[in-house]
This record gives sequence, C-alpha cells and structure tokens, in this order.
Amino acid sequence: MAEGRKIVTTNRKARHDYEILDTFEAGIALMGSEIKSIRAGSVNLRESYVQARDGELWLVNAHIASYEQAGIYGHEPLRPRKLLLHRREIDRLLSRVQEKGLTIIPLMMYLTKGIAKVEIAVARGKKQYDKRESLRERDTQRQIERSLRDRER
Repeated sequence: MAEGRKIVTTNRKARHDYEILDTFEAGIALMGSEIKSIRAGSVNLRESYVQARDGELWLVNAHIASYEQAGIYGHEPLRPRKLLLHRREIDRLLSRVQEKGLTIIPLMMYLTKGIAKVEIAVARGKKQYDKRESLRERDTQRQIERSLRDRER
C-alpha cells in the first residue's frame, strides 16, 4: 500500500464476479458534501460500474451517503460522477471495452493526500464454473499454508 493512502471502501464482490485484466487510477469530480461523506466512510461500490458517455467516463450507481450537515445543499446519493483521466487513458479504456465481454468496474475508493481516487479495472465476467474453480484454488492454497504452518510447530 502506498504511503499516505487511506482505503475508504473496496468492491469485494468484483474480484469474485470478474476476471481483472488491467487497472487504472482515476480522480472523481465531486461536490463538497460528497467528499465530506467519503471521508466519513459512507460509500458503497457494490452495484456500481463505469459507463462511457460522449467520450467521457462516468461512475454510475456508486452510493455516497448524504452528508447530514449539508442540509438542503447536499447531493443526490446515486448521481453519476465524472471520472478524471487523461485522454490517452480514456481512449485506451474505450477501445478495450469494444471487445466482446469486457466492462469497466470500480475496485476500490481511497484518499491520497486528501483527494478521493477510485481504482477502476477492465474486467471480463466469470462464468459460474470459473467462480467454483477460484474457490477451489483458494481452499487448496489455504490448506497448503495451514499444513506448512503446522509442520513448523
């Protein structure tokens, strides 16, 4: 983990449901009440995804809870938020998504020097048998580590 980086939330289901091919770091265009809510840890990325509109990338369906002290000047919790990337990165992501079966998903949201960032990934959805295979591999790895630990005692 990088120095000065505080992880706010992770999308744990993403690694289970998708095969991660490539990752990118993106900034997020936020309102003041949203950054306050992120700093408080009131974020959920479970059902969120990244969508391309007019050559820009948008984080859709990410739930950032309302900040109570903002009152009527607060934000909509599920509003689409613009992702801030270099043009070259956006073009590369959009060309990758044109391939069949690939999508862009958020993996985690974190704060770096007080600035909110989101780690996004180009991913391919796993089939049910791939998920079972991943679970089987994880179980066997856990058993191997357990037996090595017991052998050292």
